[in-house]
Amino acid sequence: MKHWIKKIFALGLATAFFSGLPGAEAAPEVPENIFKWIQSTSRADYYFNKEQICFAVDAEGYIDLNRLIVPTLKIYDSVQIEDVVSKRRWRMQDMTGYDSLVGAADYLEFNLSGKTVKVTEHDDLDEDWSTLASETNYEAVSMDSYGEKDVDGKFYRAILKYAAAHQEDIIGHTKGKLREEDKTRLEEAKNPTKDDTKDKKDKKDKKDKKDKKK
Repeated sequence: MKHWIKKIFALGLATAFFSGLPGAEAAPEVPENIFKWIQSTSRADYYFNKEQICFAVDAEGYIDLNRLIVPTLKIYDSVQIEDVVSKRRWRMQDMTGYDSLVGAADYLEFNLSGKTVKVTEHDDLDEDWSTLASETNYEAVSMDSYGEKDVDGKFYRAILKYAAAHQEDIIGHTKGKLREEDKTRLEEAKNPTKDDTKDKKDKKDKKDKKDKKK
């Protein structure tokens, strides 16, 4: 799962300094042609890999349009770095390389119909994009459990919004084949029949009449 981080590092990216963070360590530059920035908080910048976001593929090689796989990246500020380091030290975990900690990569799996998200792997990253430590013991979480202002919730919802608007591109990134029924459904969604269009218009007209009565 770490191949996309290594691929980026292999490009020979230069390091850059965080702006506006006095005393901050050098951090790997995040290439905008690969990563899409979503948000910045007081502790981190949040990105996802728009080149490798894809759907899951089953054992038979068919694309599962219900399961969305998303590699993400967080670049920490100095305060978050110190927080992560302090917690590892308190837990007496291995501290090798953590003097070069810059952020983390989370690999997400969304169950679209079940409205859940799961971190399948969390990697702490150093300034060379190398993995310092990995964790995989995470449970799926309901998207409904995240409030409107929840930082992770806002991040996840932004990814889902992007995925809904770029479904064809994401299918193109996925190394699998579509089932015939999925092809048909996607084609019908792109080219609705006149009856479907009329039905939607009738439903809208009925709703507008009800709203006027209120």
